Formats: sequence, C-alpha cells, structure tokens
Amino acid sequence: MATFGATTPAHVAIIMDGNGRWAKARGLPRIAGHRAGVEALRRTVRAAPDLGISYLTVYAFSSENWSRPKSEVSDLMGLLKHFIRRDLAELHQNRVKVVVIGDKTSLEPDIRGLLEEAEALTTRNDALTLVIAFNYGGRDEIARAAQKLAQRAMRGEIGPEDINVDVFASSLDTAGIPDPELVIRTSGELRLSNFLLWQAAYSELVFQPCYWPDFGPEQLAEALHIFNQRERRFGGLAAQDVAL
Repeated sequence: MATFGATTPAHVAIIMDGNGRWAKARGLPRIAGHRAGVEALRRTVRAAPDLGISYLTVYAFSSENWSRPKSEVSDLMGLLKHFIRRDLAELHQNRVKVVVIGDKTSLEPDIRGLLEEAEALTTRNDALTLVIAFNYGGRDEIARAAQKLAQRAMRGEIGPEDINVDVFASSLDTAGIPDPELVIRTSGELRLSNFLLWQAAYSELVFQPCYWPDFGPEQLAEALHIFNQRERRFGGLAAQDVAL
C-alpha cells in the first residue's frame, strides 16, 4: 500500500561518512575528524527519541575498514572504547538499548567484551534502540545467515521448502528489528557501501551533502522532512494510478 504524509519512520539507519574529508578540509589529522564524528553521534542519539524515532542504526565500522592503515584502525578502536566507557552510563540512564550487529567472532576479546557489556546492561531499556553495525558487511551478514540455515538443514531441523523470506530474515543479525524505512548517508556519496543490503530493500534513501561531523538534530529533521515528501509504493501503484 502506498503511504504519503507526515509520519516519522520508526527505524532510521545512517551511514556516517566524511570524517576524514572534514578533517582534511580543516588541515587536521584524520583522527580529529573521527573524534568530531563521535560528537555528531552523541548529538544524533540524543535527538532521535524527541523526533519520534524508535530504532537508530549507525554504520560504525565495516568489515572492509580493517584494510585501512593500522594506525587509523587503532585510533578507531580507541574511540570506540572511549565512547562506550564514557557514554554507556548516559545511554542507560536515558533508557537507550544497545544492540550490536556484525561478526563478533573475530573481534579482540577486550572490544567484544565491551560491546557485550553494553548490550547486557541496556537490554531492558525501551526509549530508543541504538543498533551499532560493527565489523559489519551486508554480504557477510547474508552469507552467515545462509550458513546458519544450512547447519539447521544438516541437523534435520528444516528442509529446503521451509526456507522463505521470513525464515531467512530471522537468521540475520537484525532478527526482531524492523527494517529501516529511511537510510541516510552523509558526505554526498551516493551508494550503500554494503550496508543493510537485505533490510534496505524498500528503504527511502536520503543523501545529504554535509560531512558526518557537521550532522546533528537539524540535519536529521531535514532528512525526516524529505522522507515525508516521498510516496512509498512498495512495488505497487501510486494512488492516482490506481484510480485510472
């Protein structure tokens, strides 16, 4: 069914892009851009519930980001640790539930432990679900889901005829989380970059020119306004076409 009008998407996903270019434009090292990006994340998480958003998914670190220089990866891991240690108490106080998606099996024990601690502490919170995509890639997620289903089939729990869209979705990292109605990417790049490939099948895409460190409540509200100008048909016909 087509939808059009002033509605707030329950689930917004964001590709936080442009930290390095933000820093370069100011003659600063890349780590300064990443630090500013963490501040933008804080602003956005605080603003989301007031704008009526229930789920906020952020692309924090992709499975391809390991190919970056070791010094930058080390800086990013340090920022993640600092963010969780500094912000976890505030997130919990504000009833934010943290969920981490991505391949956790290959993470260093200290990083994995921090992420699991954040999930465990906030599991009963209900004001906002903050989904952190870490060591995440859309193709990898789909491949891991297929492996889970193949293992179930080998154990005789399911047959090929039992596998449908719903069963496959229940094997993804995002099982139990609604698909995002809106995906935002900053920095002006016009691609998904292996982010939520299954879940974004019918998402509205909004590409904003600002670099991520400049993102905040105003830019989020602007993206929501753009979302509300769209007519969502989900493969069907627009209302005026149905009447013809």
